[in-house]
Amino acid sequence: MTTLASGTDTLTRDALTVLQPGFTGTTAPDWLLRRLGEGLASVGLFGRNITSPGQLAALTAQLRAERDDVLVAIDEEGGDVTRLEVHTGSSFPGNHALGAVDDVELTRQVALELGRRLAACGVNFNWAPSADVNSNAANPVIGVRSFGADQDLVARHTAAYVTGLQTAGVAACTKHFPGHGDTAVDSHLDLPRIDATAEVLHSRELAPFRAAIAAGTRAVMSAHILVPALDPARPATLSHRVLTELLRGELGYDGLIVTDGMEMQAISAAYGIEHGSVLALAAGADAICVGGGLADDETVRRLRDALVAAVRSGELPEERLAEAAERVRVLARWTRTAEPAHPDLAPTDIGLVAARRALRVTRVDSFTPLATAPFVASLTPVANIAVGDETPWGVAAELTRLLPGTETGSFAGEDAGHAAIVAAGDRRIVAVVRDEHRHPWMGRALDVLLKARPDTIVVEMGVPQAPPRGALHIATHGAARVCGVAAAEVMAPR
Repeated sequence: MTTLASGTDTLTRDALTVLQPGFTGTTAPDWLLRRLGEGLASVGLFGRNITSPGQLAALTAQLRAERDDVLVAIDEEGGDVTRLEVHTGSSFPGNHALGAVDDVELTRQVALELGRRLAACGVNFNWAPSADVNSNAANPVIGVRSFGADQDLVARHTAAYVTGLQTAGVAACTKHFPGHGDTAVDSHLDLPRIDATAEVLHSRELAPFRAAIAAGTRAVMSAHILVPALDPARPATLSHRVLTELLRGELGYDGLIVTDGMEMQAISAAYGIEHGSVLALAAGADAICVGGGLADDETVRRLRDALVAAVRSGELPEERLAEAAERVRVLARWTRTAEPAHPDLAPTDIGLVAARRALRVTRVDSFTPLATAPFVASLTPVANIAVGDETPWGVAAELTRLLPGTETGSFAGEDAGHAAIVAAGDRRIVAVVRDEHRHPWMGRALDVLLKARPDTIVVEMGVPQAPPRGALHIATHGAARVCGVAAAEVMAPR
């Protein structure tokens, strides 16, 4: 592509301002610092950029030395989706655990403490919370990222989460509009479709977003989903009907609209990231998220030039781009002036408190707690892309702390149950599963384990849709590190 932008004119600066790119490494590369000087206003951080709170604070300080009002964004939902604690597991349970407790004040306190930790590291924009109503139990990408399947529950906890984050001075980004819960396809891989009626969508999917808007959410993230009742031709991210007529017009939202990652296959496979970004801005989006998979200067240059070319050709009105860029700057000004509230009296280990409260424990009369080191058989599904496979999960580490000598193995496929029995030897088995109801092989593995070893303990760390079984069944409602701690405390009480 021929470079069309000079790097100094207003049009070029606006085109850079609306981009939210990522990068590789734990320090800012020269190209990123140069783009910040040219007008780039946002940077997205992922697990690859973070090794410790101190390193993250140094990184954000490096960015602010180049541009003091930069929006530093992160995908930190807590629970299964953590970037701040990508190598250890999160200190906070995710949405599904908070929804299982259904204490909105607890949700607010968890979000507040998470927000404080982000703010202390210099992060001022969080792509969270997920406001999706997980009405489809087969959903492969939302699941425990949702507060639950009831729209009223999801609405009240979404509002509490937004309030908690923003009380800490961190802008919330409520996602994935108009709702990704009733899908059976992961938009990282293909374009999902929701065939619900407009009436169902308004009463179910939109309820949490109305609550988030009422709570003052500073940003909303669009979903790469096709919803024919709203727009039969374009996915929501590219739909003027969805972003401008519905979100802006009908729901009265005036904050920043951010796209989900434009490199996701739901958009990039059909439209390409350049044309997709132009269409998203024209539809009403204000910021283009890219960088989860694409993380280089060439991507930024391509998108900048595509937006400039679209304005010059008339495909994208210049005033629409200018309006979008100004919304980015408005949010940046808010993050600079937001005054974090004085500390609450919530305990600093509020995440563990919440994880303990979220447990659902089913015992049989003959259950005996663990007294000697067990064998932990993790029946491991393929991790969805939003969660990633870098973050440890399960209960083995926590049981090892309580019962030194605990051994573990990971098993999958049709022979998983038999393989786990052989590996366990004469040790008692703790079987750890994630969304048993979505993985038939996992259910069959449990059948084998429980028939041969009826004293097996089952720990479900996904959505607990399958009936509880085992000598002890623990539903943690998520796989955060603190969920593993809480489960281990039940299995091996001191």
